[in-house]
Amino acid sequence: MYVITGITGQVGGEVGRTLLAAGLPVRAVVRDAAKGAAWAQQGCEIALADMADATALSTAFAGAEAVFVLLPPNFDPAPGFPDTEARVAALYEALIAAQPKRVVCLSTIGAQATEANLLNALRIMERKLRDLPMPIAFLRAGWFMENMIWDIALAKATGIVPSFLQPLDKPVPMVATADVGRVAAELLRQEWRGVRVVELEGPARVSPNQIAECMSLVFNRTVEMEAVPRDQWEALFRSQGMKHPLPRIRMLDGFNEGWIEFEGPNVHKGEVPVSAVVEALAGKTA
Repeated sequence: MYVITGITGQVGGEVGRTLLAAGLPVRAVVRDAAKGAAWAQQGCEIALADMADATALSTAFAGAEAVFVLLPPNFDPAPGFPDTEARVAALYEALIAAQPKRVVCLSTIGAQATEANLLNALRIMERKLRDLPMPIAFLRAGWFMENMIWDIALAKATGIVPSFLQPLDKPVPMVATADVGRVAAELLRQEWRGVRVVELEGPARVSPNQIAECMSLVFNRTVEMEAVPRDQWEALFRSQGMKHPLPRIRMLDGFNEGWIEFEGPNVHKGEVPVSAVVEALAGKTA
């Protein structure tokens, strides 16, 4: 049995679909039965568990050949990442109790960075879960290409897309969630000993300007990126409802300044180009 958390999201969904297509048994971990209905129709077992509930998670993980885990995103964490600490502690307790044969954990580029920033949540997770007694692989993925979903409507309507990634011609390590899910599914079926770190980006690094070029082709109009001045970020994020914008700001600084980067020399390359992701997202928002 392969147990998948986050299966209602993009990466977890790709993991689930890949395993089901291979004829493998899948147990989908969801917070409520309604969210799992579509997966039950595809043949999954359904387990109900919140990611902070160690008891429910241990039941969901019971008897697993392998478990795929990820943290729910929190773009506005309180100081000290208390939500992350609670969820990681619950995950650790549940995995110790359930004793799956191996674990694959979705992490991020820059998880090893010591500078304070939003991605420290994944650093916390890696540091805790690497002490598990079973084999564990941390899949460190680049910036998700699908993050541009928020920009598609603006590109189509106005031709101007604000960018926090700067300079606009600087290539960024990005990856499609389809590649992340595919590689995670491959790792779940492999065997290894101890701790693995697998770093993954797309077939080529992509600059904001290159994304704008792809959007121009898709929408048959000129699309340009417009850098949002750094000194405006905090006020803008607070106006959008954020209470603790500094971690997000420092994460963006890390990409722009280059200290959020992959740790090892052997970074795996995905297959999905950014042009395919732009086309797919444009279709979804049409």
